[in-house]
Amino acid sequence: MKVKLNNINYRYHIYGIINIFYQCENIEFVEENWDICINIFENEVECYYGEVSENFIFTMDLNYKDFVKKSLFNFLTKYTGKIMPWGTLTGIRPSKIAIGLLNKGKNEKEIVKFFKHTYCAREDKAKLCIDIGKKEEAFINKHKDNISIYIGMPFCPTRCLYCSFASNSVKGCGQLVENYIKALIIEMKRMSEFIRKKGLNIQCLYFGGGTPTAVSDEQFAIVMEQIYKYFMNHFNVCEFTVECGRPDSITISKLKTMKKYGVSRISINPQTMSDNTLKLIGRNHSAMDVVEKFNMAREMGFNNINMDIIVGLPGEKLEDVINTCSEIKKLKPDSFTVHGLSVKRGSRLHENIVNKESYEIANQEELNKMFQETVKLSNSLSMSPYYMYRQKNMVGNMENIGYVLDGKECIYNIQMIEEKQTIIALGADAVSKIVFLEENRLERFANIKDVKEYIERLDEKISSKEKLLDTLY
Repeated sequence: MKVKLNNINYRYHIYGIINIFYQCENIEFVEENWDICINIFENEVECYYGEVSENFIFTMDLNYKDFVKKSLFNFLTKYTGKIMPWGTLTGIRPSKIAIGLLNKGKNEKEIVKFFKHTYCAREDKAKLCIDIGKKEEAFINKHKDNISIYIGMPFCPTRCLYCSFASNSVKGCGQLVENYIKALIIEMKRMSEFIRKKGLNIQCLYFGGGTPTAVSDEQFAIVMEQIYKYFMNHFNVCEFTVECGRPDSITISKLKTMKKYGVSRISINPQTMSDNTLKLIGRNHSAMDVVEKFNMAREMGFNNINMDIIVGLPGEKLEDVINTCSEIKKLKPDSFTVHGLSVKRGSRLHENIVNKESYEIANQEELNKMFQETVKLSNSLSMSPYYMYRQKNMVGNMENIGYVLDGKECIYNIQMIEEKQTIIALGADAVSKIVFLEENRLERFANIKDVKEYIERLDEKISSKEKLLDTLY
C-alpha cells in the first residue's frame, strides 16, 4: 500500500488509520505511483484513492490531529465499505478515556456522544468502555506498597501458529528446563528478600508463560513449592492464578499440586472448539480434551476457572465460533476471555503471510458477527465485562475482553491493564512495571528474553532491577 502525504508531521497518525483498513499490508510513504494520496492543509484535508476523492473542511469542535484522523477514516470507510466498530481509536486502553471523562463529571450520554463524534466509535463500544471503567475503579490500586508478582515459564508443549512470545517447545529441552528452574528459584529468593525488607504487600501472584504446566509433574511441583515458600508463606496474597493454558499439559498430579499450594484461580484455554483449527494452529489437543480437563479440575474443587478463546483464527467461519461458544456455555466457566487474532511480528503466522502463504480469514462483516456471538455467550452465562485491552494488527480491529461472574474477577488482570500497581516480573522475557503513583509515571524493566542468556546474566539483571525498585521504595 503506497501512500503520498504532504505533511510528515502526521505520518504516524495516517499510518495508524490506514493500518485499520489494510492490516498485513506493507504500508510505504512515496512521492509517486501512490495508491492513496492525503493532502493536509491549514483548514482542509484532501483524500484521493484512484479516481475517488473527497475534501473535508475543519470545524473547531475537534483538535486538528483528531480532525485529520477522522477525515481519513470516514473516507476509507466509504471507499472500502468496511465498518470498523472502534473508529479511529488505536490505543491499547480506550477505557481510560471513559474513566477520565467520568472523573470530570460527564454522564454516560455525554461520553457516548464524545466517543462517536471524536473517534467515530460505535455506541456499544463507547458503552463498553464506560462499563469497564466503572468496574475497574473498584479494584484499581491506590497504595504504592501494594504490589503483584508475575512468574514466567517460557516453555510450551508446542509453539502455536500465532505466538510471538519467548516460549520454547519443551521437547528436547530437558537440561535447559532444569537450569532455568534453578535460575528462576534464585530470582524468587532474591526478590522475596527485597520485598520483605521493604515491607511491601503482595496482592496477587500470577504464574504464566509460555505454559507453566508444560514441564513435568515433578518440575512443576518444585516450582510451586518455591513460589509458596517465597511469596505465599510470608504475605497476605488474596489471589493466586496459574495459567494452565494447554489442556494436554494438565494432569491430576499438577492439579493436586496447585490445590496444595493455595492456587485460587486457573485458566484452561481451548482457543477454539474446532479440532480442524486446533490442528492448523499447532495445538496437540482436541476439543474433547478441553472438556475432560475442565471437568477434572471442577471435580477437584477448583471454583474459579477461566477459559480463553480467539476470534478470527485462520479458516474459521461464523458457525465455528457459534460452536465454540455453545460448548463453553455447557461447561459454565467462571470467566472467559475473548482475544481477537493479532498478527504479531515474530510469529509463524506473520512469517508465513510475508512469504505469501495464504490463510482464509473471515471478512469484516463476519468478524463483527463472530464477536457478537461472544457477547451473547457472556449474557447467557450472566457475566459482565471487567477488563479490556487492544493490540495492533488485530483482525477486525476489535478488542481483547474478559467477561466474569460477579466476585470472580481476576484482580491481577485489572492491575496489569490499568498500570497503577507495581508488578515485579520474574523469569525470562518477563517485564516488570514499576509505578510511581505520586508522579503518575511508569518505568518498565525487561528481563532477558533468551533463556540461556537469562540464566547466564541472572545476577546482573536482578541487581539492576533491585536498583530501579530502590528509587521507588
